[in-house]
Amino acid sequence: MAAQLGFRCCGCAESFFAEGQPEQGLVADTPFQVAGSAGKEEKRITAAELLVDSAKNAVLAVQSYAELCGRTLVNMVVGPHYLQDTLEQMDFIGAGSMPIILLAGFFIGAVMVLQTGSQFIRFGQTSLTGDVVAIALVRELGPAFTGLLVTGRCATGIASELGSMLVTEQVDAMRAMGTDPNRKLVVPRVLASLLMLPLLTAIMDFIGLLGGCVASVFSLRLSAIEFWRRAIEALDFADLMQGFTKPVIFGFILATIGCYKGLTVRGGTQGVGRATTQAAVLGSVLIIVADAFLTKLALFLADKVF
Repeated sequence: MAAQLGFRCCGCAESFFAEGQPEQGLVADTPFQVAGSAGKEEKRITAAELLVDSAKNAVLAVQSYAELCGRTLVNMVVGPHYLQDTLEQMDFIGAGSMPIILLAGFFIGAVMVLQTGSQFIRFGQTSLTGDVVAIALVRELGPAFTGLLVTGRCATGIASELGSMLVTEQVDAMRAMGTDPNRKLVVPRVLASLLMLPLLTAIMDFIGLLGGCVASVFSLRLSAIEFWRRAIEALDFADLMQGFTKPVIFGFILATIGCYKGLTVRGGTQGVGRATTQAAVLGSVLIIVADAFLTKLALFLADKVF
């Protein structure tokens, strides 16, 4: 019996150790890996999925921007209006942009005279320099350069200011107090841009003609009286309408782009820097694209209406 008991005990022990020993192929490779569980395969993202996600994000961004523009237009008509904030933004956009407008406008007009005058000398038609400079500045160069310069200065400032307010939760505090951030932050900046851009464009045109006059007198030996007479006679009502309609659209674009990028900042202070750069780039590109379509529309209306 003892032998049988001992045999059975040894058999039980052998069976116990045999059952307790893990089977080959189920041993954990690492201490934290569960034995017998297969590793999960990582999901691979294809190029097509990346393109689809990028397209969806772009469509969502356009939708959000269109919603902000629509809400802004409605709030511009329906009160309340923050007059003090609008005056402060007019000072920031208008008076603050005067130095770069004056400096850039003078040398743009001078460069135009130097470039066109060198060609007119070959044909003996230097008197046409005033006509060409006036039409080019009023129709195209004045509004386009004004929009680009103000975008580089003001759209970036708007994006950084609103982005900093969003990161520091000041926008959330406005909502908690019952103030609409669109009425308080966006509408004054858009109104200031709509009012200031045409005035800055008029200053750019005048200073550009002044720079062209100086260059023509000293470089082409033209009379200043003849230059101004030809420049004024070359312009008609259609040119003025085209030159002062574009800045209104450009002002709306740069203000709304700056506000949109500022109010959609993600990622803290680094996100504020990215939003500032994106506001400058996107605003400039949209102004150039809009300029092409507005020029075509203005030329069509000039033949049909004016």
